[in-house]
Amino acid sequence: MKKIFVLMIALIICHSNLFAKINSRVLVFSKTTGYRHASIEEGKRAIIQLGQLHHYEVDTTENAALFTEDNLKKYAAVVFLSTTGDVLNNAQQSAFQRYIQAGGGFVGIHAATDTEYNWPWYGKLVGAYFISHPEIQEARFIIKDKNHPSTKFLTDSIWMHKDELYNFKDINPDLKVLITIDETSYKGGKNGNFHPFSWYHSFDGGRAFYTAMGHTKECWSDQKFLMHLNGGITYAIGKHQKLDYHKAKSKLLK
Repeated sequence: MKKIFVLMIALIICHSNLFAKINSRVLVFSKTTGYRHASIEEGKRAIIQLGQLHHYEVDTTENAALFTEDNLKKYAAVVFLSTTGDVLNNAQQSAFQRYIQAGGGFVGIHAATDTEYNWPWYGKLVGAYFISHPEIQEARFIIKDKNHPSTKFLTDSIWMHKDELYNFKDINPDLKVLITIDETSYKGGKNGNFHPFSWYHSFDGGRAFYTAMGHTKECWSDQKFLMHLNGGITYAIGKHQKLDYHKAKSKLLK
């Protein structure tokens, strides 16, 4: 009888954990007011498939009007998928800022750093701003941290990857860098000996992950890149803690 009771408890715990995972929800936002990447649609489909494989729900939108406090409360993380330009108005910015302060997660992919140049808070959240890129080419990426969900599956310290290789400005000094790019392995790098390409950090109450990979359509069928991205999404989702808007310091604008 005791063994049966212990088994029932284990099954209940397992079911509860699965239920919690399945009910983690992610919003993928891909509005563009500048350059629009041709890979965005592939990216949406790939992230939906990642959610199906790893038990989180995925909603996609390009409608910035969904950035309200009531709507953002549904999500464990918000993904900016190659957004460009000024994508949120002042009220939407305030809702998103309060969401992060309440403990929300953020994932930036590729052109997320080519977004909201006039919003310093966002620049610190995403971690840097894009300034330029050379032609698409293969380069040597160096894994600096293998303890993060986005890199722990990598067995080697070097990752050869072909992509659009961003140069950055205004790099947040508080970032925890996961991957750097070796500028001697390609032409057109402008960040010198320290050229971060993927990172994460705790910021203003929330969790933020960024990867500069993801420009080409081919990236979105590359299993190594998808594992890297899924690890970043997993980090941003966190451990299913509830949002706490009592911790939000910013004023909600209407």
